[in-house]
Amino acid sequence: MAPPLLRAENISLTFGGDPLLRDVSFSVHAGDRIALVGRNGSGKSTLLKIAAGITEPSGGEIITEKGATIRYLAQAPELTGFETVGDYARADLGPLDEPFRADALLGELGLDPQAAPDKLSGGEMRRAALARVLAPRPDILLLDEPTNHLDLPAIEWLEDELARIRSALVLISHDRRFLENLSRRTLWLDRGALRESGSGFAAFEDWRDRVLEEEERDHHKLGRKIVREEHWITHGVSGRRKRNMRRLGELQQLRTQFREHQRPNGAARLMAADTRESGKLVIEATGIAKSFGERPLVRGFSLRVHRGDRVGFVGPNGAGKTTLIGLLTGQIAPDEGSVRLGVNLDIAHLDQKREALDPNETLEHFLTDGRGGSLVVNGAQKHVASYMKDFLFKPEQARTPVRELSGGEKARLLLAKTLARPANLLILDEPTNDLDMETLDLLQELVAGFPGTVLLVSHDRDFLDRTVNAVIAPDAGRPGEGRWIAYAGGYSDMAAQRPETAPPAKTKSVKALKPDANTLARKPSGVAKGKLSYKQKYALETLPAEIEVATAEIAALETKLADSRFFSEDPKGFSAAAAKLEEKRAAHAAMEEQWLELEMLREELEG
Repeated sequence: MAPPLLRAENISLTFGGDPLLRDVSFSVHAGDRIALVGRNGSGKSTLLKIAAGITEPSGGEIITEKGATIRYLAQAPELTGFETVGDYARADLGPLDEPFRADALLGELGLDPQAAPDKLSGGEMRRAALARVLAPRPDILLLDEPTNHLDLPAIEWLEDELARIRSALVLISHDRRFLENLSRRTLWLDRGALRESGSGFAAFEDWRDRVLEEEERDHHKLGRKIVREEHWITHGVSGRRKRNMRRLGELQQLRTQFREHQRPNGAARLMAADTRESGKLVIEATGIAKSFGERPLVRGFSLRVHRGDRVGFVGPNGAGKTTLIGLLTGQIAPDEGSVRLGVNLDIAHLDQKREALDPNETLEHFLTDGRGGSLVVNGAQKHVASYMKDFLFKPEQARTPVRELSGGEKARLLLAKTLARPANLLILDEPTNDLDMETLDLLQELVAGFPGTVLLVSHDRDFLDRTVNAVIAPDAGRPGEGRWIAYAGGYSDMAAQRPETAPPAKTKSVKALKPDANTLARKPSGVAKGKLSYKQKYALETLPAEIEVATAEIAALETKLADSRFFSEDPKGFSAAAAKLEEKRAAHAAMEEQWLELEMLREELEG
């Protein structure tokens, strides 16, 4: 095998307290495709900066093959000091590089090389930085969150570009689909140590879970060994005056090893605050339109959203996703058409721009709205430090100014504030930005299991596939006309139905819903024209009572399982109750869907 282009040997780094990196070693060979993963704050970005020669480690060294070129993409690109975007993108070109390539990449990314850098948005700055690192065709590309602030077309363009180039890649990203499609090796930075898998990110989660299970088994065995040794020390030498000092020393070492074992950091506990139930019909939009000047953002759009729907909105930046949600929720008045909102709506809105964050405000003041050290969650007073722990903040951070938080911490803080509000309609605008994968998993579970309705704007394809049951996207056949289409299913289902894309593997094609009759529920097949059958009428009358019974049974099981003593006192009973809860939830969802289909059919026949 050819020698590596880059070797990191025994890299260590300490910032005052516990070491961030401990004897970390890895190598990058030509053609490598490496995913570098780990929780927020684990040191991934720092390790990438050390590999790029930007940060000096406390110990160890980085060895680079002579003549190898490395380019590094930072999370926050700095464009000051350049007159034009083109000047910035060409800054790293060498004597043998092609000067026109930087401008060509800028053009593909939708940027004008003559534009002033200080006029760019966050997403445009990220595109300019991508053009700069890609232009020289380096031997190694170190990319820290390259998809942040990019819309879906740009993410897919970048994915195709990186798949074609010959450069070795080391990628940090929270975009699962992006990592799955590009990586062939995985480096996992966990509690200061680096573990390596010879497989890409698609196999990471199963591998990680096996590693943690083995670690816990080994830790348990160590505990049992200590118990045996302590028993020997106490009882095994009762006939001797002098104890075996060597064995005593080994016991002390075992105790130290057991004490110093670090378990993974706790997971965030995301739970939306309870509120009243909304009406069955949440939103009904008929023929709505909205233009700004000569530019139509929405035209002739109709949609019906029912309680429990989880609707994703996708499209390029500037296509009008936020405007469309504003129209559907009554925040923006349409130029044409009408919007009818259902009854009992309690709306909570997470804003991607983080405009609600005052950099000088403390976390405690922000979460409690300045009303002391507690807040009301689900109708009960909760101390702010306790609530912060649910979102992985330390109690001592309560008086920390917002300006000192990382991007991921700011995202979690906004989630904490949003989820504390009682809501049955969640509007989440780019909620996945800067979240680590463990928190993304929990947010996914919250959205998928939320009893109310969710409107979700996201560029994360995997997150959309795991959470939504409908996707609304611009009409690809009529770009720039403000036409939107609703598709049943997740992002992959939508991509399979759009005319410009081939159906991806392992996706089930579903017919797109017509734009003049968009609805987010399926109609029952085989229905006689004109009226409901006797069986359908009977089901329509009896299902509400059955749903109420199932709801009460689910609530009782959830209360039972929430008792921390249940599992320890009766593990088998706990497992049986958990299985029964899943069965009840599935039956409840099926009954609601059946009733909704029949109710829609009845309305259609009567209307």
